[in-house]
Amino acid sequence: MQKILGQLATEIKIRPEQVQAAVSLLDGGATVPFIARYRKEVTGGLDDIQLRELEYRLGYLRELEERRATILKSISDQGKLTPDLQFAIDQAATKQDLEDLYLPFKPKRRTKGMISKEAGIEPLADALWANPALNPQDEAQAYLKPSDAIEGADFSTVGAVLDGVRDILSERWAEDASLIQALREWLWKEGMFTSRLASGKDENQAEVAKFRDYFDYSEPIGRVPSHRALAVFRGRALEFLDAKLSLPEPEALNASATNLTATAAAQAASALAEGRIALHLEWSHRARPADDLIRKTIVWTWRVKLSLSLERDLFTRLREEAEKVAIKVFADNLRDLLLAAPAGPRVVLGLDPGIRTGVKVAVVDETGKLVETSTVYPHEPRRDWDGSLHTLNKL
Repeated sequence: MQKILGQLATEIKIRPEQVQAAVSLLDGGATVPFIARYRKEVTGGLDDIQLRELEYRLGYLRELEERRATILKSISDQGKLTPDLQFAIDQAATKQDLEDLYLPFKPKRRTKGMISKEAGIEPLADALWANPALNPQDEAQAYLKPSDAIEGADFSTVGAVLDGVRDILSERWAEDASLIQALREWLWKEGMFTSRLASGKDENQAEVAKFRDYFDYSEPIGRVPSHRALAVFRGRALEFLDAKLSLPEPEALNASATNLTATAAAQAASALAEGRIALHLEWSHRARPADDLIRKTIVWTWRVKLSLSLERDLFTRLREEAEKVAIKVFADNLRDLLLAAPAGPRVVLGLDPGIRTGVKVAVVDETGKLVETSTVYPHEPRRDWDGSLHTLNKL
């Protein structure tokens, strides 16, 4: 908890004792408006904006620490918690980072890679990856199994054994936290958020036509304005639009291949992601016997294991950021509405009643600009009635 309190003080730029006081009040059931209005002397004058941020981040950081403890216990129970892994988990700053690190150890359904490991094919996968000069066809002979030896799989042919190698390596790479994070950030910077009219939908139908601007829409995902992102997600939820994350096209493709088919263009763009995986793995095709198998495994890793899951991650991120912006816009508009002159362009003096803490007074001019504030104490314990009247008369 001390770690959380220290982080909150740093993030919100307030004193640790202010954080401690606010957290105690929140944990005691007090609401943000109540604390902002009636407990300023306890929190050192924290306003509602600071308290809202503190409340949100407090909840997030507590959930983060609970999840961190759960993940550490799960991996420790499996006997796989190394000092380096524990350090990485301890340093993870977001829930997404934690889940990326936990992915290889997360209990999951029986996958093709697991079945291949049960069949004893992992040593072959390790050998071919470590030394691509080995001939996969020859090496696989030693791993053939009778067709009924492994439940749910048949490794009686060389092709099936090499598919097992592919499944083992692709699942291993798809659970590499540093690779996933690198690809996710690259796609956020360079990927394209696209939408098209859903198949079978009539663009002239009144409800569908509202989304006409998004029938052929494309924009860098990291720069999509919130209103457009939310409109596309709304159209997708109504099944009027198909939304997807498209990879950036290679510059050479943009410059010279204007007549290329959509499939060929998609394959060329996909090659960019596959190239980044190869670069991360520090592998390149050198015409060695196992290089074709490794290249196909990298392609499989991207197209089958990573592309859709990363699209989901980035769509979630885009939606969350768009909703934050939208809420701020609505809040600003509501604030302007509530602060608009209720009786036209005239000077207004407002009173906020209080007993022990006094009556707060504010004056705004005919444009709504704040020009003066004060506090008067006509009630107990001061009973300064004459002084209060004098101040009000002066204002």
